[in-house]
Amino acid sequence: MSSTILLPRIMEVGYESYKSLPSILEKLNVKKPLIITDNMMVQLGYVAKVQAVLQENGIASDVFSDTVPEPTDKSIEMGIKKVQQQAYDCVIALGGGSPIDSAKAIAILGKFGGEIRDYKFPRQVNEAGLPIIAIPTTAGTGAEATKFTIITDEQKNEKLLCVGTGFMPIAAVIDYSFTMSVPPRTTADTGIDAMTHAIEAYVSQKRNVYSDQQALAALRLIGSSLQTAYHDGSNQAAREAMMLGSTLAGIAFCNSSVALVHGMSRPIGAFFHVPHGLSNAMLLPTITEFSIPNAPERYADCAHALGITAADDSVDTANQKLIEFLKAINQEFEVPTLQSFGVDRQYFDGVLDTMCEQAFGSGSPNNNPRVPDTTQMLSLYRKLWD
Repeated sequence: MSSTILLPRIMEVGYESYKSLPSILEKLNVKKPLIITDNMMVQLGYVAKVQAVLQENGIASDVFSDTVPEPTDKSIEMGIKKVQQQAYDCVIALGGGSPIDSAKAIAILGKFGGEIRDYKFPRQVNEAGLPIIAIPTTAGTGAEATKFTIITDEQKNEKLLCVGTGFMPIAAVIDYSFTMSVPPRTTADTGIDAMTHAIEAYVSQKRNVYSDQQALAALRLIGSSLQTAYHDGSNQAAREAMMLGSTLAGIAFCNSSVALVHGMSRPIGAFFHVPHGLSNAMLLPTITEFSIPNAPERYADCAHALGITAADDSVDTANQKLIEFLKAINQEFEVPTLQSFGVDRQYFDGVLDTMCEQAFGSGSPNNNPRVPDTTQMLSLYRKLWD
């Protein structure tokens, strides 16, 4: 059986590769970009650096910097209007997963109109919106190399998964220089997000031989570098490995799928405003332990790729080490429980059924090696509490 593989048309990889933006625009035959980003990128001077390299090559650009963490249908409205009112021929997405996800939605809605809920999975959004050039500034989401975007429907308090080739960036600039200033908390959350992408892509029921290799390569890079990047953010080798590992993990799950962790993670973000990578970290040890019985060899491969096993470890030993590692790294990175994050228990209990409904509705849990029923998912959610 064959597999369809989707990638950005152009990938520019390396230190200060953002300086290649003018040649990328020339190759794509576009001349009037809108930079979609957030205020932090403005404050750090990253937007100015991008605009300067464009200006040096005679390319004028405008900026929409009002994206927010965990973007919503309301937060992207002004960006959509800006695109509809002016003749931009591409967007440059600069930032972490939230600006890139925002840019993907704006590129589609700005051209075709409607509301983001109109594009919710299982609809496949294959229409070509404005070309997207993605420049990630965190090593985590892999959004620069995926056909997905996640936007919250504020009215329903639901994170909408939107899927299709229309959301795939046409070019990705993988420049780890932008990650050197990322603080430890964000380094941890985005790094575990990337690790989760790679693990889930490898164990997913939609995996294929291509995604397998990208996932294992990502885990080798992440396993050797995540803790170093967390404790020593100035370590360029670790930052470079994490940046490339994040992109490879994005390629892996784009061409395979995510699974139960992500399916259950999205409602946590929607209801309790837990950052996406952090909610993944909260879930990953518990969901891995739940899932291992249905794919023990696959999870053992992940443990080996992460570099946490001995060469002669049995499958069972490798999986035990994987669970211990995931729990230990959460402790090392001070990943909170929902209780210590400040979630109200009564509210949590009151929305559990809706969280399960939304998780199953996303389709991701059905990709897991072990698919829970509703009772099992409720039990898994409750284990997050303390």
